Amino acid sequence: MSLRFKNLGSGSTGNATLIASFDGVRHRYLLVDCGMPLRRLTARLQQAGVEPDQLQAVFITHEHDDHIGCAEQLVLRYRIPALMSRGTYMALGQPDWNGLYQPVRDGDVLDVAGMQLQPFTVPHDAREPLQLRCTDGDRVLGIATDLGHATPHVIRHLQHCHALVLESNHDPDMLAASTYPAFLKRRVAGQEGHLSNGAAAELLATLQHGALGHVVAAHLSLQNNRPELAAQSLAAALARQPDELAVACAKEGCAWLTV
Repeated sequence: MSLRFKNLGSGSTGNATLIASFDGVRHRYLLVDCGMPLRRLTARLQQAGVEPDQLQAVFITHEHDDHIGCAEQLVLRYRIPALMSRGTYMALGQPDWNGLYQPVRDGDVLDVAGMQLQPFTVPHDAREPLQLRCTDGDRVLGIATDLGHATPHVIRHLQHCHALVLESNHDPDMLAASTYPAFLKRRVAGQEGHLSNGAAAELLATLQHGALGHVVAAHLSLQNNRPELAAQSLAAALARQPDELAVACAKEGCAWLTV
């Protein structure tokens, strides 16, 4: 078995991560979020060597536009099962997706696309947000973006991962000096907002272990962060060099990485 992943775009303009499993015979694909127009998502999938109709499922973390994006078009056009919490589905207005909506919740263990998925709740200002731990039975990938702080529950689900996609959203000084209105600054920096570089580094330090490989800094703010700041902060938590970490950008995401 093998497990790979590629971020297709990360940040407020749209989020999507492609995960691939391979059992020696067949590649299978799971998409986590699809927060961009369908044409753009299709182009980025094709650049990664995957057609939309090859997706086994799409997992939606929560209902914010930069994560839900083209979900309805994608699901209905290609008949792809859509996995999300009931809270997220209700926040979307309970759309009729011809039986393709599949409710999931914290604590579930799901067999999808040759992987075992474990959704877990995170503190974020959405109806019932979920992030994801997935494994092919050998290697483990953890995805945690869009969370205001790291709860013990979050830490427990991200322990012993071999690769991580971790939010490193903002630099607090840049956020404080930004043109954002006061209410938005409070939201971003709040307990149900987004992780700062420092908070992400603190979380990463608790997750460090000898078998942790690739770490991808994700969901960086275009206005309130810089890739080099996120990389420096996370690298310091791991006692690595900044160029040993990947930073997912809005336009290209990151390269294919093996878990």
